[in-house]
Amino acid sequence: MKLGCIGDDFTGSSDLGNTLAKAGMRVVQYCGLPNSPAAPDVEAGVVSLKTRTVPADEAVRQSLEALEWLRDQGCSQFFFKYCSTFDSTSEGNIGPVAEALSEALEAGPVIFCPAFPATGRSIYQGHLFVHDRLLSESGMENHPLTPMRDADLRRVLASQTKKPVGHVAIGDVLAGHEAIRRAITREFEAGRPFIIVDAVTDAHLVETGKAVADLPLVTGGSGIALGLPENFGCRPARLDGGEGFGPMASKAVALAGSVSRATCGQVEAHRRAGQPAFEIVAADVLEKRLNADSLAEWLIEQEGVPLAYSSADPETVLENQRRFGRDTVAQAIEQLFAETARALVERGVDIIISAGGETSGAIVSALEIEAFEIGPEIDPGVPALQVVGRSLRLALKSGNFGGQDFFTKAAGILGASA
Repeated sequence: MKLGCIGDDFTGSSDLGNTLAKAGMRVVQYCGLPNSPAAPDVEAGVVSLKTRTVPADEAVRQSLEALEWLRDQGCSQFFFKYCSTFDSTSEGNIGPVAEALSEALEAGPVIFCPAFPATGRSIYQGHLFVHDRLLSESGMENHPLTPMRDADLRRVLASQTKKPVGHVAIGDVLAGHEAIRRAITREFEAGRPFIIVDAVTDAHLVETGKAVADLPLVTGGSGIALGLPENFGCRPARLDGGEGFGPMASKAVALAGSVSRATCGQVEAHRRAGQPAFEIVAADVLEKRLNADSLAEWLIEQEGVPLAYSSADPETVLENQRRFGRDTVAQAIEQLFAETARALVERGVDIIISAGGETSGAIVSALEIEAFEIGPEIDPGVPALQVVGRSLRLALKSGNFGGQDFFTKAAGILGASA
């Protein structure tokens, strides 16, 4: 194994796997800490954890365990993957995990670059934009678990770490990888080892990837991984989703727990297209009027691509949190989706489409999935996934990713029967 990756959630890890596979690496996504060595042909291993919103000390512990396993596989470089919207709070977990990994590797300078231009995420003068909006005005300020109310990544990161934070601005990035490398060295020698790097285009990410070829630790969104495989002699592969997986004798079922603007729009588009959709009301779950078995039965009885969703507008989310408690609502919804996915698979469903990082993590854990092979891309940042050693196929979509027709498009690429 050449490149060892640690993801803080399952959807982001599949996004990273997709980027690396398209760039020509043989990739396997591991769901949790593997209990056996990687196959000898694996060039990039992505250990996907569910550490984005757990207590910081727990996130650090799990990440260091993943690092130890990846080191045992012979990796020469390591990548800490977090969300392209830098999802975190002042307590972490991006800063604490990066600190721990950096110290374990004696890493020297460490860059932070969550930019992903293909999905509208860019960094300019240290500020993160979502399309033409600052992160703090993009809808992410209403995220129920990690509200992002400051677009200045230098301030956000500085609130989470004891290490001084530096910045490589767009002028150095435009000058190419040698200038980026010199700027990283300059910031490090000035006593700022954690360094935000601007990026507005994919070309900027590729140049930054070249600049960090000799650094033991890189952190960012999946976009920065565009420039890493070439450092290992890999060349781009064709995984454009044009043909998709072969057909299966299974319908596809979609489960959406994200409350992002993108997912809410996809849910509404799915309903307008006449596809069956079941709205999960938090009170019904918490007051035991809805359970996984009845929801699974309803989904199986429907035609097309049936969808169950808890996605709601920010006002509804806040009202539920005030009434029942934020963590109580989140845990109840996650548990319902996890149990529903398990009930669907027990009833013969082999294709599941999941929207939302927490939802996807709960589903993967409930289905006891150990590893995925990365398949064709459905939409930027979202690949089709084949469970290793099983007939099960999944799509794990970050809440903010995907086009309006994502659920039906994913069903087709995953090989669902009509």
